[in-house]
Amino acid sequence: MNAPHATTVSLGLLAQPTRFLFFTGKGGVGKTSLSTAAAIALADAGRQVLLVSTDAASNLDEMLGVPLSNQPVAVPGAPGLYMLNIDPDTAAEAYRQRVLAQLEATATSDERATVREQLSGACTTEIAAFDEFAALLASEGDAAGHRFDHVVFDTAPTGHTLRLLSLPKAWTGFLAGNDRGASCLGPHSGLKMQEARFNAALTALSDPALTTVVLVTRPDPRPMQEAARTARELRSLGLANQRLAINGVFHANQPGQDAIADAIEALGREAVDQMPDALAQLPRDEVPLRPFDTVGLPALRALLGGGDVPRTLPPAAAGVSLEAEPLSSLADALAAKGHGLIMVMGKGGVGKTTIAAALAVGLVRRGHSVHLTTTDPAAHVQSQLDGTLPGLRVGRIDPQTETQAYIDKIMATRGKALDDAGRALLLEDLQSPCTEEVAVFHAFSRVVNEARSAFVVLDTAPTGHSLLLMDATGAYHRQMTQQYEGSANSKHIITPLMRLQDADMTHVVIVTLPEVTPVSQAAALQDDLRRARIEPWAWVINKSVAATGTSDPLLQARLVGEQQQAARIANGLAQRTYVLPWLATPPVGVEALGRLVAPQLPQ
Repeated sequence: MNAPHATTVSLGLLAQPTRFLFFTGKGGVGKTSLSTAAAIALADAGRQVLLVSTDAASNLDEMLGVPLSNQPVAVPGAPGLYMLNIDPDTAAEAYRQRVLAQLEATATSDERATVREQLSGACTTEIAAFDEFAALLASEGDAAGHRFDHVVFDTAPTGHTLRLLSLPKAWTGFLAGNDRGASCLGPHSGLKMQEARFNAALTALSDPALTTVVLVTRPDPRPMQEAARTARELRSLGLANQRLAINGVFHANQPGQDAIADAIEALGREAVDQMPDALAQLPRDEVPLRPFDTVGLPALRALLGGGDVPRTLPPAAAGVSLEAEPLSSLADALAAKGHGLIMVMGKGGVGKTTIAAALAVGLVRRGHSVHLTTTDPAAHVQSQLDGTLPGLRVGRIDPQTETQAYIDKIMATRGKALDDAGRALLLEDLQSPCTEEVAVFHAFSRVVNEARSAFVVLDTAPTGHSLLLMDATGAYHRQMTQQYEGSANSKHIITPLMRLQDADMTHVVIVTLPEVTPVSQAAALQDDLRRARIEPWAWVINKSVAATGTSDPLLQARLVGEQQQAARIANGLAQRTYVLPWLATPPVGVEALGRLVAPQLPQ
């Protein structure tokens, strides 16, 4: 018997595609699936295509079965398609070598060591990764030797991407007004080449004949609100050629026969009908929810109707249970600790903010004072709570606010003894976009310190952004231990990394969805944390439909994979596993969040 053919989706963005296609949006909306499917469709049409991931937590390797590389790699089974991952660490080392190579031949070993030290921070990692990105837009570097018809960017979640796309303008402006260079970039003599590249990148991004931004969302109010805000911000940066792609549109198989299926369809339809004006005015594509995971070329082709539907296992039995405890049990276990840092981590779109806010409310209702804060540039904590609760303080590590506070502090201390010319030079250095990374790290360190005597619940940014913050934490730890090595104070040094490694103080909660890719990404995050000697304390499976009793064929087909992933988590990945079911009404507001973690009544 032939496999059924997926319903064909005619994407308007593929009718007359520009050379550069940026897929962006809130984490978990399907950017990687859609960008990869679009790249495959273009290659199948005979184009030469480069698919680029700018996400430090990319899972393109799992989706395509090709190891990640910072060089273009051909994708077997898709002639004309190449894949490239902008790896921050690899890019940073290559950048350091280029800057060092541009030093005068007479430079001493001490001078070279000083420059290398200047180039060792997290801000250098950011600018180096951006430099690779800018080279692609400027048609330079290793990918330039192979002339690609299209370059498709699978970007990091929204907040990180907005930062990336704002850098061409930020660095171009900084270099234009700075004749000395910034310490995190090395000597100014090595920057003029970069300045031309940044200008070319800015020109390409702003040219609607060259660049299209595809705002990917789900039929859900929150991702749509974020997509609308992104649309406005990108337009202010000069990226006005935009399209909307609504992924995962669901239609019940038998309307009126399954309450869960009807509720999912109704919520999606309402979100689309009430989408913000910034999105409603854009050209739109809709992609239906599929009964299969988008892993492998057959599934990715079938996502847009370009191939047969991958075979699945028989439907799952209705009313099944997962090997996990309710979220209320997690709140009970954490409350028993008395104080500490609770870091809620995971890939974008898995529901970290919901889990973090619910745990914070649960701890307050168990008698504790709690500081709920976030490192996510998109910052949805306050809107998730939609109210106040005595004993709960809500904050945010806002990059702009923290950067200005850091600049003011440095000017008031280090600049106090300088003359006007010296203060002007110091302020000029502090205007570098790198300053933001340093300022955010200092704010993060203050939050970590609070947890010594109270509960701090930290809703972290999506994985890639959080890993860069972890890199900064590790770099600071190494700097401090080297600085005080052998001194009388060395035994008394306590760095933020040491507090994160303290299992009595820090409890990392990894949030995932019960699907192949999110679970694999969560496992990779756990491996990264363990390399830093930070042991995750628990996993939360969010949006589980396994126990809803749905009879809808499409949802039942997806339940098979959910059961497999839940077993995978419970049988080897997690020390403790908790579950939050799919809810017909999103849990927004203090009362709704409180119900998720209400203590279980004795049987």
